[in-house]
Amino acid sequence: MNANEELITNFYKAFQKKDYKTMQNYYSDDATFNDPVFQNLNVNQVKAMWEMFCIKGKKLNIEYKNIKANENEGSCEWIATYQFSKTGKNVINHIYTNFNFDNGKIMNHADSFNFYKWVSQSLGLIGLLLGWTPFIRNKIQQGALKNLNDFMANKL
Repeated sequence: MNANEELITNFYKAFQKKDYKTMQNYYSDDATFNDPVFQNLNVNQVKAMWEMFCIKGKKLNIEYKNIKANENEGSCEWIATYQFSKTGKNVINHIYTNFNFDNGKIMNHADSFNFYKWVSQSLGLIGLLLGWTPFIRNKIQQGALKNLNDFMANKL
């Protein structure tokens, strides 16, 4: 296992333990994050996002596999099983991740998953019927960013 494969492994081991401080330490000072819900996060937002997930995550279970990396980039698959806070519905989200590294730290972190499947689980019937629409996607993204900004503001 090379150093970046070890970094990815340790990142997800920390997530399993809800150890957001360790997770935060793996990011470079200029890191960015993207996924279908959280778009174009800067390093402070990324760190706060993981903290928020670890603190507020209910019934959170993390599994990971297929870790691959070289000195510049890496990837893995992971599954997050949890209770969606807004609805109390159980979610099983299969996520594919790509990383870019710089000096032993995560520079870019991009998660991808089936948004429609995720929103259908998270919101139930409304997600199933309307989850494919840009309106619902935008509402989810705006709500997630507001929750993150509120979480960050309450820490100050």
